[in-house]
Amino acid sequence: MPNDLSVLGGGVDGYGSAIRKRENTRGRDLSYPPLPEPLTVPVYDNHTHLEISDGEHPLSYREQLDRASSVGVRGVIQVGGDVETSRWSAAAALIEPRMLAAVAIHPNEAPALEEAGTLDDALAAIHELAGQPRVVAVGETGLDFFRTPENGRAAQFRSFEAHIRIAKERGLALQIHDRDAHEAVIDTLLRVGAPERTVFHCFSGDADMARLCADHGWYMSFAGNVTFNNAARLRDALSAAPRNLLLVETDAPFLTPLPYRGRPNAPYLLPNTLRGMAAHLETDVSLLSAQITANTELVYGRWDAEPVTAAFAGSDDDARPEQAPRGGLA
Repeated sequence: MPNDLSVLGGGVDGYGSAIRKRENTRGRDLSYPPLPEPLTVPVYDNHTHLEISDGEHPLSYREQLDRASSVGVRGVIQVGGDVETSRWSAAAALIEPRMLAAVAIHPNEAPALEEAGTLDDALAAIHELAGQPRVVAVGETGLDFFRTPENGRAAQFRSFEAHIRIAKERGLALQIHDRDAHEAVIDTLLRVGAPERTVFHCFSGDADMARLCADHGWYMSFAGNVTFNNAARLRDALSAAPRNLLLVETDAPFLTPLPYRGRPNAPYLLPNTLRGMAAHLETDVSLLSAQITANTELVYGRWDAEPVTAAFAGSDDDARPEQAPRGGLA
């Protein structure tokens, strides 16, 4: 999740308004791409950020999911990157049956929190949120040596290790953010002990790394950048990854697949990425969809395993059914 974001006021209303806005325009085409041809066999979006608005005419998360449903995207993992967006994610999942949530402190957020003396408080909040209904993963967490200088990396390591422990304690999957830090991420997972279900979100390694992940049973989730013309190394990794460890994601509103690179991304564009993957693997789209759907449910469970509810549970608050869940949903 890039840092070109601003905070919107007012939280989220009953129509699903975002709480962050993507600022980076840089001459981008801000119109949403057209709907792709629907998939015959539905899939899930392993990683998306519907709390972030983008585009000339931003869509609410409910509009996003309605479009996704119309093209065969059955559900999404809505991912937080700090306490506020993690609360939003957990709250939205409570009332949206097509959404499950992941909660975490993004590695690029950890150094500033450490410097302010609030990282432990933030980690405690993530630990609490990880116990909420319909929160099925801890993420995105990990290491990012692209944006964080050397003096901030100790905080990233401390935060990453804490998230690993939370995932194992809560029995949840772990979604990893790994940018220019492959060796350090893998060393940390082996040293601390990876959760049983570990996912490399937006997999960015090469074929050798894919084979190493396969040796440890770690899942690899491919995003729209696997379709880019300059992504031959990623496609080599895709070829090396066992089919039973493959997932697919949008990382929306980022990493829009070809032929719409640079325009706003959304879960409804997942079929474009999936079809690109199937073409590279020289396999049938429906067969790949079925495999990825089965993999996704093995990692997170079924989207209807816990019921949706407007009541907030798991805190000391007086959580009456008529109350909106914490996080701004009404």
